[in-house]
Amino acid sequence: MNTLSTATRCQIVSCLVEGNSIRATCRMTGSAKNTVVKLLRDLGAACEAYQRRTLVGLTCKRVQCDEIWSFCYAKEKNLPKHLKGKPGYGDVWTWTALDPDSKLMISWLVGERDGAYATEFMGDVASRLRNRVQLTTDGHKVYFQAVEDAFGSAVDYAMLVKIYGQPRETEHRYSPAECVGCRRVAVMGSPDPAYVSTSYIERSNLTLRMGSRRFTNAFSKKAENLQAAVALHMMHYNFARIHSSLRVTPAMEAGVSNHVWSIEEIVDLIK
Repeated sequence: MNTLSTATRCQIVSCLVEGNSIRATCRMTGSAKNTVVKLLRDLGAACEAYQRRTLVGLTCKRVQCDEIWSFCYAKEKNLPKHLKGKPGYGDVWTWTALDPDSKLMISWLVGERDGAYATEFMGDVASRLRNRVQLTTDGHKVYFQAVEDAFGSAVDYAMLVKIYGQPRETEHRYSPAECVGCRRVAVMGSPDPAYVSTSYIERSNLTLRMGSRRFTNAFSKKAENLQAAVALHMMHYNFARIHSSLRVTPAMEAGVSNHVWSIEEIVDLIK
């Protein structure tokens, strides 16, 4: 990777952030697979470090949280016996937190969908906020203790619990059951029912799924590769991609950047 020109690095990164797989990126740029993977890891680490430093003291009014599924190495049911139960293999979840006003992704965490990761994730979310917010999550039970540990009583917290019907016999066996309704549950403080929603974070997770092949028809062999890919996506989404409803990037809307970042600026983070 050290012999790559800046132009080639930018070409590789442009392919990755537009949803191309590693192999497709190699074909389009003429780069070796190991070269692309090493660039992704190095740049992903740099992007995560930059955003951890920059996304602090945020003045969000509302925050929405959700989790998005993927897998590493193989799906949980297909893992060989020696890898079952080993962290970073099988089912992997990416926890995400979004400011629905600026569309800024303020925090994320790649790991398991349990209480320990929920606590770590919520602690990071709370550390980035300057003021009291209204927080909405789905009905995942681990959020109860995680939110209390992170915020204490200094939050207006509600859950949006979705109610699912029975799967129809004519649907494919992997199709999710139809959502027939939602129930808003006030958990802590005084959340405004009008803003108890996870619509924006779910739409943002769709952007992540469409923008990274690791969440659709491809997968990561190692958890660190997935973490790097997510960090790169978040850097491009927050700082370089103009949101259609805002006419600026989420970082500009949130006041943490004063311009639209170019791919070259993102690549320069590893210098």
